[in-house]
Amino acid sequence: MSTADSSVSVGAHSGDPAQPSWLRSNWGLLLAIAVLVIALVLPTPQGLSMSGHRMLAVLAFAVIVWMTETLDYAVSGVVIAALMAFLLGTAPSLTNPAVAMGTSAGLGLAFSGFANTALALVASALFIAAAMTATKLDRRIALFILSRVGTETRHVVIGAIVVGFIMSFLVPSTTARVACIVPIMLGIIAAFGVSKKGAFAGMLMITATQTASIWNVGIKTAAAQNMVAVGFIEKTLNQSITWGEWFVAAAPFGIIMSVVLYFETTRMMPPEVKEVPGGRDAIRQSLAELGPMKASEKKLLAISLTLLAFWATEGVLHRFDTSSTTIAAVALMFMPGVGIMTWKEAQPKIPWGTVVLFGVGISLGTALLQTGGAVWLANLVVTKFGLQNASPLFILGVMSLFLTVIHLGFASATALASAMIPIVIAVLQHVATPGINMVGMTMLLQFVVSFGFILVVNAPQNMVAYGTETFEAKDFVRTGLVLTIVALALVMLLGATYWHWLGYV
Repeated sequence: MSTADSSVSVGAHSGDPAQPSWLRSNWGLLLAIAVLVIALVLPTPQGLSMSGHRMLAVLAFAVIVWMTETLDYAVSGVVIAALMAFLLGTAPSLTNPAVAMGTSAGLGLAFSGFANTALALVASALFIAAAMTATKLDRRIALFILSRVGTETRHVVIGAIVVGFIMSFLVPSTTARVACIVPIMLGIIAAFGVSKKGAFAGMLMITATQTASIWNVGIKTAAAQNMVAVGFIEKTLNQSITWGEWFVAAAPFGIIMSVVLYFETTRMMPPEVKEVPGGRDAIRQSLAELGPMKASEKKLLAISLTLLAFWATEGVLHRFDTSSTTIAAVALMFMPGVGIMTWKEAQPKIPWGTVVLFGVGISLGTALLQTGGAVWLANLVVTKFGLQNASPLFILGVMSLFLTVIHLGFASATALASAMIPIVIAVLQHVATPGINMVGMTMLLQFVVSFGFILVVNAPQNMVAYGTETFEAKDFVRTGLVLTIVALALVMLLGATYWHWLGYV
């Protein structure tokens, strides 16, 4: 144990005032419990079932826990499932109010999200991301693209954006993409011979990170939170959104925002160098160090491109849904003869906490909808925001602003989608606007859920990049704030034009 570790250990046992107290470390959990208890003892509002009342209390608990990060996300999922089992289990049954639902039925509802096909897609996507990392195919692709750009800083920035764009198709995990790209960006910074604390380093890292968030919007399979929305749409509205439909709707947003990102970062954080001789050679040397493509890389690339082709042609050339084709691709990866990786190699690389959070998040939203809690809360939102007879564009604007502000308190877009998309669907179901496209509007508002542009703590990928110490949090805030304002304006512009022409608004 190091000296620093020893001092921490001694301090922790000797009541060192520098060490945070238990109360200070767990204030978020205490607040969540207090709000849960207060919500439960309040009288059940008129028009709301007891189970709906209790689910709103659980929702309040979940939101506070997720916003304060007082519990690990996986742990929070287990706690929420336990609360649902007992609070719903002791509430009157939804089908027969004369008897209690029972903890078995309550627990079944708490784990209903794990039977959702969207969960299969997320879990499969995590395996593909793990395979990319294990074979280093993601690194090879990124380096190959960067080796083709020039040595001018503006060309490198464009290269970073292109890398983020291409990787969004092939690596269906934002954190995995950024974790792959970050060391490559650090290598470029070193090749330029500039300080890690300089403007170029910060600009490059912020550009790479924000590109990942932008293309979370553009590509259905790029982020887990998209699957949350699709899961709720399929379960509640009995419709689905194909990969191609999502891409046609969202790609213009991603392209325009990528261009905006380039001009914004290069203007707001002008680099201290314009060009470096040998920069491209340094990248090519890193590529050469990987050696020739291994058989496992070739197999994974073939599987990934085939899978991408199936995603893109869903509903056009075949009727195989995205989840089924993705899980088939993962099954193929483990088959003897293909041998990209073994289960023992893959299992430690999978963030199982994400799977737990995703499953329980879907369950939370499903229970809110089934118990009427989401409907009651939606009626409140419709009344307070004056959405009853509002135009679709006005609803899009108000709800987009609402979701953007709420996101400031969340460190996970998956958690945000789990909490808010059921409310969004319920709101859309309870406005009196004739002919509103609930599926299309839900998809567009899901785009906004990915707007984690402002705070470092708004998304795991932001924190991965921030850990490199190449930029200050204030730089991320000032560039992210501009990006968010432009993104919201673009949502309204596309809502009034392109998305309106597509019939979504």
